Amino acid sequence: MLLHVPAILDAAQVARFRKALDGGEWIDGKATVGAQGAQVKRNQQLADGSPLARELGAAVLAALAASPLYHAAALPLRTLPPRFNRYQGGGTYGMHVDGSVMHVARPGQPPDTMRTDISCTLFLCEPDEYDGGELVIHDTYGEHEVKLPAGDVILYPSSSLHRVEPVTRGARLASFFWVQSLVRDDARRRMLFELDASIQSLTRSGADRAVLLQLTGVYHNLLRQWAET
Repeated sequence: MLLHVPAILDAAQVARFRKALDGGEWIDGKATVGAQGAQVKRNQQLADGSPLARELGAAVLAALAASPLYHAAALPLRTLPPRFNRYQGGGTYGMHVDGSVMHVARPGQPPDTMRTDISCTLFLCEPDEYDGGELVIHDTYGEHEVKLPAGDVILYPSSSLHRVEPVTRGARLASFFWVQSLVRDDARRRMLFELDASIQSLTRSGADRAVLLQLTGVYHNLLRQWAET
């Protein structure tokens, strides 16, 4: 499921992120991927686990926690700490697929692992601030170009091939992260999301309470059957 979730961060939050990132210590993005990814990756990232990355990452997670739409779509069980990247001067990331399992650092303990079900990009620049930089996601319906307003996030299956087009003017700043969902299967997550949206719409329209209760029971029983914890 490809889903645009608007206004995860407001304008003031975006401005605070941008100011902090202007003073960040950026490293070559190739240092954070394997041999195949390094062949097609030309960008910069904040070092994983740096104080700034931890601070801003925590703010991203807090903002996501306040979004009912995000939670309804992702059904998050675990989220990798958000990371931050910058593309400029022709920076690009060629076609690739995200790793299926990623390591999660735990201070004072051995690293843990998590499955990646959903990939997320939170845009931190307005589309007119840079040329290029579209996130291009390939699925069975073709290619989808994504270039969202600052503060908006895109969710898409981690199994999707995708790329970032070269940035030829300005700079593209973003946060990106992965989610292990309670529901592994993308088609099942989509059905639950659509059912939840229908329940919310019927509730707002004043639909019969008995019908709403029955539909809500169906939603939770499906989630109970499909959830992995």
